[in-house]
Parts: sequence; structure tokens; C-alpha cells
Amino acid sequence: MSSCNIKDDTNQLHIIFLPYMAPGHLMPMVDIARVFANQPNTKATIITTPANAARFHSTTSRDVAILNVSLPLKEVGLPEGCENLVSTPTRETTFKLFKAIEMLHPKLEIMLLENNPDCIVSDYLYPWTVDVAHKLGIPRLAFSGGCFFNNCVCFNLEKYRPHDHVLSENQEFVVPNLPDEIVLTRSQLQDIVKGDTKFNQLFERIRQAEMNSFGVLMNSFYGLESHYANYFKNEMGINSWHIGPLFLFNKPILDEKTTIEGQSCLDWLNSKVSNSVLYICFGSLTRFTKSQLIEMASALKDSGCSFIWVLGKVLKSNESKDQNKEEEWWLPNWFEDNMKETNDGLVIRGWAPQAMILEHRAIGGFLTHCGWNSILEGVCAGVPLITWPVFADQFYNEKLVTQVLKIGVEVGNMVWKAWAIDETEIVEKEKIKIAIKRVMGEGKEGEEIRKKVKEFSELAHKAVKEGGSSYNDVKALFEVIRLQKQERLSKE
Repeated sequence: MSSCNIKDDTNQLHIIFLPYMAPGHLMPMVDIARVFANQPNTKATIITTPANAARFHSTTSRDVAILNVSLPLKEVGLPEGCENLVSTPTRETTFKLFKAIEMLHPKLEIMLLENNPDCIVSDYLYPWTVDVAHKLGIPRLAFSGGCFFNNCVCFNLEKYRPHDHVLSENQEFVVPNLPDEIVLTRSQLQDIVKGDTKFNQLFERIRQAEMNSFGVLMNSFYGLESHYANYFKNEMGINSWHIGPLFLFNKPILDEKTTIEGQSCLDWLNSKVSNSVLYICFGSLTRFTKSQLIEMASALKDSGCSFIWVLGKVLKSNESKDQNKEEEWWLPNWFEDNMKETNDGLVIRGWAPQAMILEHRAIGGFLTHCGWNSILEGVCAGVPLITWPVFADQFYNEKLVTQVLKIGVEVGNMVWKAWAIDETEIVEKEKIKIAIKRVMGEGKEGEEIRKKVKEFSELAHKAVKEGGSSYNDVKALFEVIRLQKQERLSKE
């Protein structure tokens, strides 16, 4: 644990970032730090663990400082290097990591107090940072990694509880008092919405911290969800700034095309005609059973569609003899043999240069788990979406895509699960095939979706350019933070 040597400059802003240790939380927070570090006379510092810092060090070493803190891994029974949710293959190890992160609270609070920043940008899963900010007399900005729409849906579900009046898990209902008619089923709701769980108390603290914060940062842009950005401010009464899509602000330092993975993808895509390839990726956490993977493989084979499939590791069966041993990637042999014969498919095991792939002219659709970062990357690339939500906020994100923006179609998964590593009902291959045909086929529906998502792509790129909505919100936010510092110094 160490302290940064900050130059004593009353004109310089020092902003400390505290990201949560999960891919969908960490990387956009890093992007925010880079955007802030590029503002005039501003220093950005990220506090995280060594293994997490290694994930982004090459992209931040030029403009962002890093403060390392060590997780108490041995104390909770985790192996060395297990510092991110992507490294926890079982529910048991996930809870151990939660505990280790919780145990960091005293250390992190001391580090924040010692470094005396002008502003704290905290993941919303650290509600205690509100109290630290109040001690220092500085703003605390919350970051959830989601969108305005998701927050508005959650707010109204909690306020009106329409799901309490349905007769079954599969009965549809409308979320009241939103700008659009949003239809959900009880089976698609998170557990904390439907009843008491061990996480309800935490999320109540998170809600209170959000209300007591200086404001909230959203990795979104006004042109994508303007009604919900307004609703968040005016109806929910929370200060907010839309500052995304964040990755568009930050051009990669390393050219992904120079990597082996990037070059092989590019060579294969260059051999395909425009809009002919389906890209499939369910993020870094989701696990499927072998039975579900067979349904996916069968649907892809029968569809006749070219594809790139970023394959996640298979979900371990209950019969597994060693539950602590993580299973590897798996596909049926006949599927891989068919790929070699036809050259219609490319399977990537592990990490893939997603943004580069989506931007290629050959990509005509994106089958996604509806993680917010993935949705943004698809929108920015102008690629129609096929939605297959699994857990977290993904079902709500799906409704934004399909019911509000109308830039995608649903596969038809109806059951939310508490963990990315839990087994759920099988989505049959026929449903998957129909969704693929609707987006990748030559019908009118696919053309209309493609036209709409291209329009949103143009708005996204305009938002981050000088004079754009997100560009202006970043500038406005910094004016407020500087004003807060001046007022604080005048009182000392």
C-alpha cells in the first residue's frame, strides 16, 4: 500500500478510480480514467490489484497512474492470481472472491484518505465510498457499467411491483410509467426484485449511496436513450452524465490486427461477402451445458450461415468428480469436422478482438448475451443484434434492443438465472435458427433493423466528437468538479 506523490498544484485535478473486479465493470472504468486523464491539467489514478492492473497496463501506461492493493486470497482460500470474477468457475469460489474484496474496504479507505483526491469515481458495488467522499468533502461519482434504461426499469419495478399481480412466472406484464411499453415476464426478473435474497441488503445500500452521491456516470449516449436519460434525471432525481460510448474516445494503442488472433480473423473475414457472417459471443463469464452447445451447433449448421463463434468454457456437470477442476472448451466432433469441410465457420476459444471483428464489412449480425458493453460495441459497429440474455441486467437490456430501439430480435430465452455458471432451460435449435434467419436472411425485417442500427452507429460516433452530446457532457462535468474544488479550497 503506497501513496502517490501528487504535485501540490491547486489547479490540477486528481481523480481516483475504484473499479470492481469483473470484466464488464473494470474495462469501461479504465476507459473513463483514460478520458479523464486527457482533460487539461488532470491526473487519473486507478486503484486495483496487480493481476487486474496487468489486464490493462499496456493501454494506460501513458496517461493513467496505478496504485496496487493486494487481495487477502490466502485468508479466504483462493489461489494466487484469482483476482477477477472471470477467474472463479464455481459459485463457491465466487463467494470467496466477494469476501476477499469486502475485506479490502479498510485498506482502500486508508488509500483514498492518504491520497486526498479531488473526486472519487467508484463502482456502485462500493457504496461505502460515499462516506469517504463526505469525509474528504469531495464529489463521489458512481459508475454501474449499465445504461439509463436498465436503471429506469429497476426503479419502476421496485416502485410499482407489477410482477406481484401476475398468476404465473410466464405471464406477461407491462412495467408502469415508462416512456415506452416495456413487456416482461416474472421469469425474466432478477431474484432481488421478486423477493428477499442475501443480496437485497447490499443493493439497498447501493441505492442509498447512489442517491447520496454527487452523481452517476453512464457509458451511454443521449441519441441512444434520450427519453430514459431524461427520466433518470427528472423522475428519479439523480444527477447524471452520459459520457459514452467510452471506447470510441480511446483509440487502441496496440493494433489488434497485428496479433495472431486478429490477423487470422481478418484473413478469414476478408474471404466473405458483406453482411454474410454471424458473430457469436456470450461474454467472459457465461457457461453453457454440453446439451445447449449441441443445440447451438445444430442451429448454426442447419442455418447455412457463415459464423465466428467465440466459445466459452463448458458448464461443469453435477456428475463431475472434481468440482474444483475447470472444464475446457467443448464442441461436438461432427460440428468441427463440418467446419473444416465447408470453411463456413471460425471458432475462437477464449479472448477475441471483438471490436475489430464487429467493424468488419462481412459481419451481418451479432448473437449476444446482452451485456451492456457488447451492445454498445454492436451498435457502434452498426451490426444488428440477436439477443440471448442470461443473468444480471441482461434481460432488461434485451428489451431496450428489441422493444424500444428495434435493432434486434430475441432468441427466446425466458428464464433469468442468478449466476452465469448456473444451468437453465434449453433453448431449442429451431428458436435459434428462426432468430438467425430473421436477422441474417434477405427479408424486409432484417433490412429495416440494419438501417436503424446504422443510424444509431452514426449518432454514437457524433456523440464523442467535438460538440457531440457525450463530448459536451464530459466538459460540463469537469467544469462542475473544478468548481467544487474551488469552493472547497476557499473554505479551508
